[in-house]
Amino acid sequence: MRSIAPSGEQFEITHGDQRATIVEVGAGVREYTVAGRAVLEPYPLEAICDGAHGAPLIPWPNRLADGRYRFDAVDHQVALSEPERHNAIHGLMRWRPWTALEREPGRVLMGARLFAMAGYPFMLELRISYELSDAGLTVATTATNVGPSACPYGAGQHPYISPGEGLIDDCELQAPAATRILTDEKRQLPCGRRLVEGTDYDFRRPRRLAGQRLDDPFTDLMRDGDGKATVTLTRHDGSGVELWMDEQYAFVELYSGDGLAPDRRRRGLGVEPMTCAPNAFQSGEGLVRLEPEASVTSCWGVRLA
Repeated sequence: MRSIAPSGEQFEITHGDQRATIVEVGAGVREYTVAGRAVLEPYPLEAICDGAHGAPLIPWPNRLADGRYRFDAVDHQVALSEPERHNAIHGLMRWRPWTALEREPGRVLMGARLFAMAGYPFMLELRISYELSDAGLTVATTATNVGPSACPYGAGQHPYISPGEGLIDDCELQAPAATRILTDEKRQLPCGRRLVEGTDYDFRRPRRLAGQRLDDPFTDLMRDGDGKATVTLTRHDGSGVELWMDEQYAFVELYSGDGLAPDRRRRGLGVEPMTCAPNAFQSGEGLVRLEPEASVTSCWGVRLA
């Protein structure tokens, strides 16, 4: 019997010298390379996805304190997927199987349905399109409420942009965020805001990452004329990776990977586009109230700079 990868079936898409692999379990992007150079830090075929590498985060990104929230005067409790901090983290779809609904050489459309369950008694039809082009990899996530009542919704994704070789310490980071969301040390939940001006978290101009630990959410993103906010990781030789996000993604988490296994630490920079803030199911910050039959789409993309 043929062995099955922990991440399930692998769906490869190509465009010229670009290659990306999307997985059945969680519908994440396991790897993305250009001419053999890693654009996103991969995880091995034989491994379980670690650190949420490349995973979509639906119906909420980041942390939900105590797994509890109140929506339309009803209290809900979801399972604690980060029990050591008494949080629920990164939604409900990371370990569920998805189906490839459409396949072309350079594109795959993944689909899944989130059925009503304890703690989230709502129904979502989910679609994620991965497409390669001359502009790089573009990812579009669409959620449609197929249930009878409104539901709370947020989305994110957890790619790690790669320096290609070595560690992120050898790189400069530029991120167009004016505000850092402060989090408490014990549970990493929001506890305030601070402008990045004059701090070690001001990446609006390129700064070296050597020695700096990051696991921080940011907002107030500066955007170009098309509404895109772009994070750039640049090597000393001037080569690098750009990750952009559209206006639906009003928040971004930057993660240096120091909490990963020793051989995986700081090999990629987690750049997590998020449509809502951490703990948004409680605070409401950026949370979408998705009415029955309504849909919402968010887009991000990545390419070599």
